[in-house]
Parts: sequence; C-alpha cells; structure tokens
Amino acid sequence: MIIIVCLLLGVVIALSLPFTFSSIVSKFVSVAILAALDSVFGGLAASANNSFKMKIFVTGFFGNALVAFLLTYMGSLLNIDLTIAAIVVFGTRIFQNFAILRRFVLERYMSKKETKNL
Repeated sequence: MIIIVCLLLGVVIALSLPFTFSSIVSKFVSVAILAALDSVFGGLAASANNSFKMKIFVTGFFGNALVAFLLTYMGSLLNIDLTIAAIVVFGTRIFQNFAILRRFVLERYMSKKETKNL
C-alpha cells in the first residue's frame, strides 16, 4: 500500500512542477521512469504474492535505474540507441507484473463474489 501512495505522490509532485528536459536528457529520464515503473509493478506483484521485501525493492529500484542509465550512456557514447533494449526489457516486465496483479485482483474479486452468493 505504501508503494501506491508513494507512486501517486510522486506523480502529483511531478505534474505540479513546471519543468522540461532537454532532448539529450529526455532519453535518460524516460528510461529512468521505465526502470522506476518496473520496480513499482514488481513490488506490487510481490506484495500480491505475499513475498514483498523492502530491501529487495529498494536495491532493485536503484539497481534498475543504474543499469538503465549505464545502457543509455553507453549507447550515447557508441552512437547506438541502446535505450531500445531497456525499453523492451522493462516494458515486458511491467506487462508481466501487471498480468500478475490483474489475476490477483480478479481472483480476489471472484472469491468475494462467490462468498456473498453463499
């Protein structure tokens, strides 16, 4: 639950601040946002499976951000768009974790509905 509150708080703060990024920095920021979303959805999925551990979440959050930054930086040095690799990997993981959350919510809803009907 704390993850959702922090995510919503971060979104509200980000939308309320009038800030723009240059085209160079926007690649880094977009990959960092994907890395953060991957960590958040992973934390929510782990919470749904009753296996959430704060140390794993925090290290994964910063580890993902570091790897995403390094991929983007190496790509800019080599003049290759390595952000695509990060986008594919993080995007796939986000959708996988979303599927876990969707199943969890649906199963919970269906079990409550069946309990009401009895």
